[in-house]
Amino acid sequence: MFKKPQPHMATAPILEVEGVSVRYDGRLALEDISFRLDRGELIAVVGPNGAGKSTLFQVIAGVLPPSEGEVHVAGHNPDRHICIAYVPQRSQVDWRFPVTVADVVMMGRAGKIGLFHHPGRRDWEYVHQCLEVVGLRELASRQIGELSGGQQQRMFIARTLAQEAELILMDEPLSGLDLPSQRSILDILDRLRATGVTVMVATHDLNLAAERFDRMMLLHRKLIGIGSAPEVITPANLQAAYGGNLRLLEIPEGTMMVNDTCCGKGEKWPR
Repeated sequence: MFKKPQPHMATAPILEVEGVSVRYDGRLALEDISFRLDRGELIAVVGPNGAGKSTLFQVIAGVLPPSEGEVHVAGHNPDRHICIAYVPQRSQVDWRFPVTVADVVMMGRAGKIGLFHHPGRRDWEYVHQCLEVVGLRELASRQIGELSGGQQQRMFIARTLAQEAELILMDEPLSGLDLPSQRSILDILDRLRATGVTVMVATHDLNLAAERFDRMMLLHRKLIGIGSAPEVITPANLQAAYGGNLRLLEIPEGTMMVNDTCCGKGEKWPR
């Protein structure tokens, strides 16, 4: 059933999560999560595998109901909002599906067009404008499986633009991308933030999260910390999230985070 979208409450934060818990087969995937985001924030959600990042995004998007607690988007429950765009991990997409880049971006217009209406000329013009913003207009007729990883993520961002989303949830969008592709995605997200769009990005890259995002959220089923990088990346918080697998070392260049579990040699992120 197609639902009429909820109007926004001008005085409400774009996102407010209150006491959210999620249980799977009696096991807590999220426990008593509470936070709020204002419009125009760019926030990284970090934590180990199985920390509940994807689960949190699904709850915010209204795809998964919480076992306890509430989520409010601009003052209302998320299931009545078309302003929320959820971008899943690329591994969850069937890239062999016979649709073009423009077709995928047009899917973002569904909430604006209506369930039983066909897109008109202005809708297609808007789609191509969105592709222009992310640098993919020349690839509009390309089958989605022919895109590189970075191009695929830019296509999804174009879809959120076509949707006119105000809250974007991106699950590991930078995973598997080279540094130039990562920078291209982050530059586009910076431009979205400047227009008042709020973006949450799940990532494993603590260094990148510290350098390129307004705030960080450290998650491991519970909300361990939220704030600026210095506020969140502390020895106590890293111990709570990663156990003994991640340590802070002071070196002449600054602070280095060392992961002790990678083949006995460690992975290092200077910051």
